[in-house]
Amino acid sequence: MKALYFNEFGNSSVLKYGQVADPKSTNHDLLVQTAFIGLNFADIYRRRGDYQIKKHAPYINGYEAAGTVVKVGNAVENWTVGERVLFVDVPLANAELVAIPVEKAIKIPSDLTTKMAATIGLQGLTADFLAHDLVRSHPGDNAFIHGISGGVGQLLAQILMADGVNVFGSVSTKAKQQVALKHGASKVYLRVPGWHQKLESDFDAVFDGIGSTVPLSLKLAKRRGTVVFFGIAGGNPPKIDLLDVMGKSQTLATGDLWDYLTSAKERQRRSSRLFAYVQRGLVKPVEPTIFDLDQGKQAYDYLESGKSVGKVLLTPED
Repeated sequence: MKALYFNEFGNSSVLKYGQVADPKSTNHDLLVQTAFIGLNFADIYRRRGDYQIKKHAPYINGYEAAGTVVKVGNAVENWTVGERVLFVDVPLANAELVAIPVEKAIKIPSDLTTKMAATIGLQGLTADFLAHDLVRSHPGDNAFIHGISGGVGQLLAQILMADGVNVFGSVSTKAKQQVALKHGASKVYLRVPGWHQKLESDFDAVFDGIGSTVPLSLKLAKRRGTVVFFGIAGGNPPKIDLLDVMGKSQTLATGDLWDYLTSAKERQRRSSRLFAYVQRGLVKPVEPTIFDLDQGKQAYDYLESGKSVGKVLLTPED
């Protein structure tokens, strides 16, 4: 098969495209022919050597894709060749073929396209987990999302709005501001000096995937409000004085999606809840940016540039 791979860690120049050995699937696996492969910031960190990656010769990045089952292991039940499948946490995904443990396979409903499943997969399940596990919002609450136009931010905003929450956010450019406003955000602030000065203690929940902004998030949250910390796109947060948090009776919530995707049943339950938002027209992600798999270097550079709005997908040759 063909794959995007590398032999040493570094910048995007280490990426190569070509023939590698086909994956070996077990009796408990599905062999999947990928159609759309999700590209995420974690893949950049893995390529650099800053994040855990499965040992393999050569290294093949990626953990998320949607495609079609081409082989079913002898011990696998309730799956057949030709069914469409999504997975979000299986390594070696930057390739035409991926062997996935059946417990990590998510069935794609008939009224959802394979491209849509890949577009909302990992980011959508993350947004669902943030909205429904780390904070319990109520209709009429006010929520703030740093980086509201990003992959998780867009989907999280739409899920919260569908649940009756008033959503606000911040972005780095006017173009990203328009994207968020188009999706129905109440107000979106450009991150210019002093943008947040009149917003202190305004929000029931603040979602922070930037990291370095956690002290600001605690200022934006109300007394008895919640700050949800879920990422370090802007660097690790500075040390927090928990006495200050206690002084406002605030909650600082954090967690890992993988502590919630604990079984095939749990994956299917959560993905069905996510898919329902799309099926009902309540979540409408922007069209993804798609690169051919052999253009992997350009795709990584594009994501790394910070210019992307929404999902970046890789697609193998037909």
